[in-house]
Amino acid sequence: MIRPSPLRRLASPARLSPLMLALLGALPCTVAAQPAATVPTSAAADLEPVVVTGTTRERRLAELPYAISAVGEGALRDSGPMINLSESMARVPGLVVANRHNHAQDLQISSRGFGARAGFGVRGLRLYADGIPATMPDGQGQVAHFDLAGAERVEVLRGPFSALYGNASGGVIALFSKPVRERRFEIGLDAGSAGLRQGRVGFAAPLGEGLDLSGNLSDMSIDGFRPQSGAERRLANLRLNWKGERDRITLALSDQNQTADDPLGLTRAQFEADPDQTAAVATQYDTRKTIRQTQAGASWTRQFDAAGALSSTRVSAYAGSRGVSQFLAIAPATQANARHGGGLVDFDRHYDGLDARALWHWDRVDLTTGLSLERQKDNRQGHENYTGTGASQVLGVQGRLRRDETNRADTREAYAQADWALADAWQASAGVRSGRVRMQVADRYLANGDDSGELSYRYTNPVAGLRWRASPAWTLHAAAALGHESPTLGELAYRPDGASGFNTDLKAQTSRQIELGAKWREGALSLDATVFHIATDDEIGVATNAGGRSSFRNVGATRRWGLELGGAWRMQPGLRAQMALSLLHASYQDGFRTCTGVPCTLSSATNTAAVPAGNRIAGTQPASGFVELAGVAPWSVDGEWGLEALARGRTAVNDLNSDFAAGHALFSLRYRHRWTLDAEGALELLARIDNLVDRRVVGSVIVNDANGRHFEPAAGRSALVSLRYSRRF
Repeated sequence: MIRPSPLRRLASPARLSPLMLALLGALPCTVAAQPAATVPTSAAADLEPVVVTGTTRERRLAELPYAISAVGEGALRDSGPMINLSESMARVPGLVVANRHNHAQDLQISSRGFGARAGFGVRGLRLYADGIPATMPDGQGQVAHFDLAGAERVEVLRGPFSALYGNASGGVIALFSKPVRERRFEIGLDAGSAGLRQGRVGFAAPLGEGLDLSGNLSDMSIDGFRPQSGAERRLANLRLNWKGERDRITLALSDQNQTADDPLGLTRAQFEADPDQTAAVATQYDTRKTIRQTQAGASWTRQFDAAGALSSTRVSAYAGSRGVSQFLAIAPATQANARHGGGLVDFDRHYDGLDARALWHWDRVDLTTGLSLERQKDNRQGHENYTGTGASQVLGVQGRLRRDETNRADTREAYAQADWALADAWQASAGVRSGRVRMQVADRYLANGDDSGELSYRYTNPVAGLRWRASPAWTLHAAAALGHESPTLGELAYRPDGASGFNTDLKAQTSRQIELGAKWREGALSLDATVFHIATDDEIGVATNAGGRSSFRNVGATRRWGLELGGAWRMQPGLRAQMALSLLHASYQDGFRTCTGVPCTLSSATNTAAVPAGNRIAGTQPASGFVELAGVAPWSVDGEWGLEALARGRTAVNDLNSDFAAGHALFSLRYRHRWTLDAEGALELLARIDNLVDRRVVGSVIVNDANGRHFEPAAGRSALVSLRYSRRF
């Protein structure tokens, strides 16, 4: 696939959305004079991060009674072209972010094993960008539109240990944009292996009287290291902030436009023969996906007099639209079933939400109370992915209508969380979140019957935590919570028997989670250790994956327990180390039957097999780790080198545990150099070599794929060169 260069596409107004044009039009405002400021580097001394995720107010990591991590701007920039969270999130223990090298399916993200089943999108975690949900009301999220180039940090809360977020078992991933402190402009160019090309433009401008504007635009294309794996993505983000004496208002706009080919997975035989190949059906059916997403959000925060108990209020609202068109590799013979929904998925989604909360403060108590409302409406159609018959048949094109329905999801939740300073060394946290999720399907394609239906899921989830500062350097914590995860509209969309219609048999999964942790902070050394135990009932698992389509079922009780270690050590001013280690035991407690082919009726012996109790949960790894050693270059104080090692244990590709993706360790080398051009301008170079020794490994797996195409190869040795010019005005 031949594409124009990113710079040429950036210069073409015809290719830009209205939001992108508005962003570029705002750039001239950055040229006014502004005092110069020092440009921070990734080698600057790190302070203990201040986080807000899961808390009633800003707190440092060591003060919180649960496991939470933060990845800062320096690590985000050092880790790659800032396209995917998989570049930098290996630094977070307990979190596995697998790059599928398939932009048609997003990343595979799991926290303590939750989310590992997802064949598309992100499950089991709540996602936020500057307080605006990136998780849809039905529970499925996407991170492809995260503006990593404009991020100050990414915070990761593991587990449901905050009542401020709901309907997720694995926790929260939250991105926070850089605040505007001065006028700046930057432009970046990235080039790398597999035909990677990216152009980036960013700006920030204080406008006076408490008003500021910032934005980022990126245009990326990649050919992919496998056939049928190219992608193009344009991403724009714009933020307007106003801060008065007591009020703060933020407006945010984002726009994503992406096209991506889908190389599908490989069988074991295909992977071992040539991991750079693509399954023939991918090119035969021209499997691909187009995404269009636009979102707007606004928040208003008001501070009140210190004399009253009411400290502040915040109201935030968001609305957006998302359109997806995806061509799957489903054979015409399979679609001959009158109840089949076709091989082309096409939906238009509209969603909105509102969150209103109040922060109360008494002598030793902070209390947050709030209400949350979210709505989602999907106009979903299915078409045949072919036209004609016999010699005149054409594959990979839109054919006859086979599905036409409206899907709705709405949530209503109320929550409260209190932080109580019991004594100088003791802090308690407790909260509760209660809500309802309602799913509806209105079927308009009645030639194969009426598949309309409605489901509701209700939950009340308490959470509690206790922190003890045993010494100035050492804190201990304990936390317990109930988790809830209702099925998404996507998980309800398809039945394991291959027929169309609402998967009404799916129940919500519930979990009981506890964790014990210790945090050490002294001088240049920080260490975090957490042990956890999770008991889940009605775990939602993959019944079958076939032709790019997944169906789901409840697989009974599961158990997870493990250990997470994270640490950082600045050994001397020019040398530092960081590590993250995770051990996870995740197993099914109940035996059940699983699909081995399609069509599948779980009560029958046809195309099914028995999964014994004790098998490992598919998609999870028993161990994962990350180590980084970085320091100032001996030949220049303006240069920094880094050596990274990433390791993952073997991964079960199916519930039967009949095959595994082998464990592996990968090494990466990077070098960053900064040239100060004058008092206001600087140029930075980042050079990376990933998978240094060129090991061919499995990057992620497709759980329970009915065709045996479980294996999604990781890239071999790859190189990246990034240039970034920044200037203050």
